[in-house]
Amino acid sequence: MSDNVIHVGDGDFEAEVLKSSEPVLVDFWAEWCGPCKMISPIVDELARNYAGKVKVVKINIDHNPNVPRQYAVRGIPTLMMFKDGQVAGTQVGAVGKAQLAQFVDKAI
Repeated sequence: MSDNVIHVGDGDFEAEVLKSSEPVLVDFWAEWCGPCKMISPIVDELARNYAGKVKVVKINIDHNPNVPRQYAVRGIPTLMMFKDGQVAGTQVGAVGKAQLAQFVDKAI
């Protein structure tokens, strides 16, 4: 896992994501989710490539049920871009690196 990825929970989601001064890519995932494991290296790479421009955080939905419920996360992996405390975009399902980079670029 990349040093540029921050693990957050229900307790620090607001401080790390909603009050962030930079756009935030949030990866909703779970340990048992195969597609989540598949895109994890891509998310880590994006965290390195966008360091200083986009904050990348992961939230485990099994250990932190409140935030996923609040944002109506129904399937994982779900990736959301937050900008100025608001959802700027949502991507559900495992996608390739180019598509994920395009998703991030659209929001920043």
